[in-house]
Amino acid sequence: VQLQASGGGLVQAGGSLRLSCVASGRPAFTYNMGWFRQAPGKEREFVAAIRRSGSATDYADSVRGRFTISRVNAENTVYLQMNSLEPEDTGVYYCAADQGLWNRASLPDEYDVWGQGTLVTVSS
Repeated sequence: VQLQASGGGLVQAGGSLRLSCVASGRPAFTYNMGWFRQAPGKEREFVAAIRRSGSATDYADSVRGRFTISRVNAENTVYLQMNSLEPEDTGVYYCAADQGLWNRASLPDEYDVWGQGTLVTVSS
């Protein structure tokens, strides 16, 4: 599977963005999906994950209540709706695919395929 992330941009604090991740090559429903982010000078960190069926999700504490992960398997697309953005949310956002069993994977090593990333910049 190949993953293509998009939707990043520059937004003011308090604003919203919606990221998209389109899967090609294999149906998206064969994978659990996750979003990670990496700020300059920092390690890649978990943001959110969603089960193949969409029946379960998990979030990092830092984004819980502000971000929503969802998927439309018929469109092979996973979304990350980001509301109430803060400058600390700035970074490159990556989508990733996990072909294993659903276990709320939150470590980069648990994911098998990565997209190229999309930059989100939140100004104060």
